[in-house]
Amino acid sequence: MAAERAGEISAVDILAIAAHRDDIEQTCGGTLLRMASRGLRTAVLDLTQGEAGTRGSAEERAQEAADAARLLGVGWRHALDLPDGAIENTLANRIKIVRVLRELRPRVVILPYWQARHPDHAIVATLGYEACFLSGLAKLDVGAESREAGALLVKPHRPFKIVYASLYADVRPSFIVDITPFIEQRHAALMAYRSQYANQQQGSGLFVPEEEIRERTFAEARHYGLLAGVKFGEPFVQKEVSLVDDLALIPVQSI
Repeated sequence: MAAERAGEISAVDILAIAAHRDDIEQTCGGTLLRMASRGLRTAVLDLTQGEAGTRGSAEERAQEAADAARLLGVGWRHALDLPDGAIENTLANRIKIVRVLRELRPRVVILPYWQARHPDHAIVATLGYEACFLSGLAKLDVGAESREAGALLVKPHRPFKIVYASLYADVRPSFIVDITPFIEQRHAALMAYRSQYANQQQGSGLFVPEEEIRERTFAEARHYGLLAGVKFGEPFVQKEVSLVDDLALIPVQSI
């Protein structure tokens, strides 16, 4: 797998999977920061290398992604070689993700929400879910690459929880993560992508001006934070019903 790696760890608590370098920073960067601050091991898997983007090159985005990973406190980051702008939900692509899942063995996987303007994002929601399912099949052959790398990659592993980062979706979140203490560092990680967000002539009609990015991203985080009674938040959707053990400890005031 040819891509950048920020550190080498054998297992993680949370793996965020996204189509493009900078998707994670936009949708769940604050959550990764919060989890890292609690001592959880976090990782990011970008499925493409950004070769089809209007701005920047794959090489530039690789360095920016590594810089952003350090700002997010991510212990491992890697990019696959799926075609940017043309991701398909194929068995071969699911197997590529399975290899990572079996290596890192995350308890929680974060995926993009399944309805999105960019086709890659919507496809990754389904592609990632199906890879998580396949990863738990004991008889699934993931190929010679994993067999040569050792038994850890071959041993089945199915994540316990899958959640969907729904920041840009017009949907009621299942829950909000309070990112208030991490909002500035989250913004710094996003702005590490200078090839994408610094003002420049190329793509100027498509991209938000640099001076507006902070205002827009903070406003979004403020909106979701207010829904949960905090200053800044990031929204997520889960497909399962939540289980409550103690009614007296449910957060977020009703009235």
